[in-house]
Amino acid sequence: MAAISAALVKELRQMSGAGMMDCKKALVSTDGDKEKAMALLREKGLGKAAKKSDRLASEGLVSVKISDDFKTATMTEINSETDFVAKNKNFIDLTSKITNFVQEKDVANVDELKNQDIDGVVFEDFFNTQIATIGENLVVRRIATIKADNNGVVNGYAHSNGRVGVILGVACENEEVAKKAVSLLKNISMHAAAMGPKYISFKELDPEFVAKETEALKATIEKENIELARLGKTLKHVPQYASKLQLTDEVLANAKKQIEENLKAQGKPEKIWDRIIPGQMERFIADNTLLDQELTLLSQFYVMDDKKTVEQVLEEKSKEFGGKIEIVKYVRFELGEGLEKKGCDFATEVAEQLK
Repeated sequence: MAAISAALVKELRQMSGAGMMDCKKALVSTDGDKEKAMALLREKGLGKAAKKSDRLASEGLVSVKISDDFKTATMTEINSETDFVAKNKNFIDLTSKITNFVQEKDVANVDELKNQDIDGVVFEDFFNTQIATIGENLVVRRIATIKADNNGVVNGYAHSNGRVGVILGVACENEEVAKKAVSLLKNISMHAAAMGPKYISFKELDPEFVAKETEALKATIEKENIELARLGKTLKHVPQYASKLQLTDEVLANAKKQIEENLKAQGKPEKIWDRIIPGQMERFIADNTLLDQELTLLSQFYVMDDKKTVEQVLEEKSKEFGGKIEIVKYVRFELGEGLEKKGCDFATEVAEQLK
């Protein structure tokens, strides 16, 4: 039997990612043949991965990679079974490596990733070895990449706990404006991570959905007002509408007319109306776009200046930077969203981990 040196064990460990003892056992079993030992570790990894594959992986990390030229942004969600593993350096390094690989190889989706070669092996085999090494079921759940068009730029943000990530892309009037927009885009990504909009603009909302949500919103506020009235508190305003999708030119014209009538009734001189009406129209729009403020990025009040919407901030920065800035791509991942973690008592959970 060939002598198994520490250097050989270390080399196999670096190639496979497996533990030192697993590497030594594999080399002993194959009489020091590194390639056969690697194959043996893969086989064992497949077996261990198969045993763990039915376990729900709802923890993990969302990872974001922005290219140096701010033209490509990639985001992945890689799940583990427990938060403990998600905080492990090996898992953190693994998520970073996979995210970088996805961007470098321009991988479009998870199915495509499985067939890629990484570190000289098929990705699926590589990943199964990681499962065997880390000791939990791991899942590459989602991949997203956005690229900037001509005169565009991308940026993104992953929260420090790795539970939320956002990537954004903008189209700009020229390349100079695009370069100036990089830091702004990072800040808007942070806003989106915190506030969780589902869409860029109200234009993406379905009219039928908006109609139903408007009625639900009215009913909710009316119910709240009953309790507020009982407590002798100020009642909330019940809006007529919930989205800009409903604020037609006719609706806005009628709102302006109503404001003018109110100003006249209050005895306000007509010569100062033009200073009052814009602010009151803004208030009318804000009061009647609550659904947009919840669901759409542009209509939300900017967390770094809550007197302005994200759309208004973009308009201001467009003037400051000397050209139009338009958000055209938006992806947000929240760790484990849509997954239901099975509840179990502590003893059962420990028993599951020992399988």
